[in-house]
Amino acid sequence: MTYTVKEIFYTLQGEGFHSGRPAVFCRFSGCNLWTGRDDDRHAAVCKFCDTDFVGVGPDGGKFAKASDLAARIAELWPSAASLASKPYVVCTGGEPLLQLNEELIEAFHDRGLEVAVETNGTQPAPAGLDWTCVSPKANAPLRLRNGDELKLVYPQVEREAQPECFEHLAFRYFSLQPMDGPALSDNVRRTVEYCLAHPRWRLSLQTHKLLGLR
Repeated sequence: MTYTVKEIFYTLQGEGFHSGRPAVFCRFSGCNLWTGRDDDRHAAVCKFCDTDFVGVGPDGGKFAKASDLAARIAELWPSAASLASKPYVVCTGGEPLLQLNEELIEAFHDRGLEVAVETNGTQPAPAGLDWTCVSPKANAPLRLRNGDELKLVYPQVEREAQPECFEHLAFRYFSLQPMDGPALSDNVRRTVEYCLAHPRWRLSLQTHKLLGLR
């Protein structure tokens, strides 16, 4: 298959359990919950997405071979990095599991990469992932019900997207992330209050936005 990638860049992970960790981000184009175009947002399943995943950007591309994409990602990792710092790739989107498959994961591993995915959980996960972070969305079927981290954008008004609806699932960590937008300050306050009242949940801030990082 041909892998269509919006952008590939080296930065610090800004969210969730691995916040602050250096990583190469591989943002796949396309999503099954929104076209990515503002004209269609009103009809989208996920209406609060803050990411541009449409098409191919100047540092993205189309890759006919898994090995070619793996090589491109590996070359962004600092050549002088310590051997103790295993190269880390975060596969995101859009919805990465529309494209990320076992062949590509194997190609990443062949390059010595540790492979993480950030997904909306509507697609089954291929074998071989090293870290699976699921971010459920209201009104979307949750098929991926286990993994390393469940990271919920909060608050979502729909009953089926409340934190208590997910606590029985087989995840190691549960993170609550304030929804961005005009009500961010109030959402941060509400998220902090929820985490304090329900200690199983950890606060996840979008630190890359606070720091002006990509």
